[in-house]
Amino acid sequence: MWIDKLAEGVLQVDTPIGPRFVRLNFTQRAYLLWMFRHFPSLPQQVLSPREQRMIDRMCEENGFASMPGMGTADAPVIGRIEKRSPISEEVFPTRRPVAASASGVRERGSEAASA
Repeated sequence: MWIDKLAEGVLQVDTPIGPRFVRLNFTQRAYLLWMFRHFPSLPQQVLSPREQRMIDRMCEENGFASMPGMGTADAPVIGRIEKRSPISEEVFPTRRPVAASASGVRERGSEAASA
């Protein structure tokens, strides 16, 4: 089974618009077989920065293909990368201190209340 993956395997990348498949050359397939030797699927966050750059480079150079239309229906999947979109942090505006109000009411300073 691993020999089939080495000969003609593809990489599955889960994207927000659905799964996409990347055709690979022989050395890329060999490296990915080693990378996926224990797990069929890996989240992108667990990959090292070097591995993340390599996956991104493979996707850019080789391009994505959808499985049914590109002739990859019979190709074995070497592994699956769960590519999640980065979580965007919500940026809140900085709070300014409340300025003293300029109302017509005078503040009672040192006046003592007589009762």
